[in-house]
Amino acid sequence: MEKAIHIREPWSDRVSMIVIYIFLSIILLCVAYPLIYIISSSFSSSAAVTSGKVWLFPVEPTWYGYQAVFQYPQIWTGYLNSIIYTVSGSIISVALTIMMAYPLSRKTFMSRKVLMWALLFAMLFSGGLIPYYLVIKSLHLLDTRWAMILPGALNIFSIIVAKTFFQSSIPNDLYEAAQLDGCNDTRFLTRIVLPLSKPVIAVLLLWAAVSNWNSYFNALIFLNSENLYPLQLVLREILVLNNVSTNSITLSPEQLKQFEDMKTLLKYSVIVIASIPVLILYPFIQKYFVKGVMVGSIKE
Repeated sequence: MEKAIHIREPWSDRVSMIVIYIFLSIILLCVAYPLIYIISSSFSSSAAVTSGKVWLFPVEPTWYGYQAVFQYPQIWTGYLNSIIYTVSGSIISVALTIMMAYPLSRKTFMSRKVLMWALLFAMLFSGGLIPYYLVIKSLHLLDTRWAMILPGALNIFSIIVAKTFFQSSIPNDLYEAAQLDGCNDTRFLTRIVLPLSKPVIAVLLLWAAVSNWNSYFNALIFLNSENLYPLQLVLREILVLNNVSTNSITLSPEQLKQFEDMKTLLKYSVIVIASIPVLILYPFIQKYFVKGVMVGSIKE
């Protein structure tokens, strides 16, 4: 029997791999440590958090922070509002993106290059915050739920990604074959293009959902009613303004006495709760997300 030939790896390649692994490990630590610290702080006692005793693992584990969050009505109202804005905004955003991107991907569509240049110009240049506010005001959208859904519904970068996907993944021969069978454009889009475009649709949904879930700036300038505030704006009041009312929280007298010291702990608990939906959603469409990013890098 012939002996297996082992090719020895050059020492320079080994050194390079060691350097790469060390560099990636450092990046992993820089990304993971803040998340671990926030989670550990949310389960630690308020005294341990404020005194800086928490480094990696929870110190004096407690549920007081989450108990206070669960009994704070404004957080649940914000949670419900964010779910409404995220679900409705994502559906509308993906629908408008596909309706815009698919015609631009067809070479038979007249003036598509002119429209693409107009979209690119709009993506690079804007009228500014004051005209933006005046447009929303003129449409009577101030202090309504539509102010959180419609202004950011059409994302130009998402249009470019979807257009590139349609051009690279839906061959023109398929369109011509469908035409020979008597299929019109609308039926071709709904029956053939959309079923073949599940990866890019998943990516568009993820982008729109994360954007709508994390959005607070539009709420900050367009909303006045607290019952319309999304969760991120409630979180901003707790983190930045340190504005937490004890009037609406039902806690025992001993817990109320400790509430002032628990505000820092409450911040970490709210951050964890606000991040849970995205953390749950992302693993299921992570592979589509990577594919969508690669599609976005393809040029005509």
